[in-house]
Amino acid sequence: MRCIVTGAAGFIGSHLCERLLADGHAVTGIDCFTDYYPRPIKERNLANLGGHPQFQFSELDLSQGVPAEVASGVEWVFHLAAMAGLTRSWLDFDTYNRHNLTATHRLLEALKGSPTLKRVIYASTSSVYGKYASGDETLPTKPSSPYGITKLAAEQLCRVYCDEWNVPAVVLRYFSVYGPRQRPEMGYHLFINAILQGKPIKLTGDGLQVRGNTYIADCVEATIRATQAMPGEVFNLGGGELVTVLEVFKKLERIIGKPAIIEKNPPRLGDQLATGADVTKLFRHLGWKPTTSLDDGLAKQVEWQKTLI
Repeated sequence: MRCIVTGAAGFIGSHLCERLLADGHAVTGIDCFTDYYPRPIKERNLANLGGHPQFQFSELDLSQGVPAEVASGVEWVFHLAAMAGLTRSWLDFDTYNRHNLTATHRLLEALKGSPTLKRVIYASTSSVYGKYASGDETLPTKPSSPYGITKLAAEQLCRVYCDEWNVPAVVLRYFSVYGPRQRPEMGYHLFINAILQGKPIKLTGDGLQVRGNTYIADCVEATIRATQAMPGEVFNLGGGELVTVLEVFKKLERIIGKPAIIEKNPPRLGDQLATGADVTKLFRHLGWKPTTSLDDGLAKQVEWQKTLI
């Protein structure tokens, strides 16, 4: 298949590109290197891709439009590019609107009417559910942050373009993906770095927030399987284990062999209090279920982060 992966220089996007190439597909990676975190980190994510004969990279801001030659002949599109993060979205809504909503609109415009297009996989988020995101896809969508609002609006764009223009879109709502290359501002990355270096962990809230966690390889597997789903479907994508933040600290203390130093801080505005994906639908439609335990996944992330210090 000829594939496009937007957000190719990111955490999930770079892993997805590697897997698609390993499976024999041709991949065009797209990224605009937003300043959400440093560009050198994203360039490091691409390091294993640059010399592959089936990989091409385009530094492109989707919100400015998609050149016809980039979209020509594409069969699978994985739209992972987005401005992430809850807190910053309260401070810079225009940027979130541009990269999450306008960029999605421009991409869908470029794809409508394509004679070769077979699937568009849109990477959404559990944040579309809001503070309580535990259950299946019938949960009400009540985002509690501007970030979640922009992602839900982009889902609706995919639905409209599927209904009105036959763009074969499938939506995946990712739940707390972790593993090697996790973004530097994400919780597990921060927790591991702090414990490894003997520094305080800035805990927001009481630590009793519940999270369902998805290891990166499981996430990539489900994302590729979604190309076989019926257009218009929406799926939760998450791991099977639910843990509190405090329980994660205990697991990391055991894996690393050092104590966590906890510094308590007020809750984040719009933070999710409970997330846990019911993935029954994803298993029923595509036969997918998570295979990596949280202990094993955290151990792999710890080993990767040790190489960065």
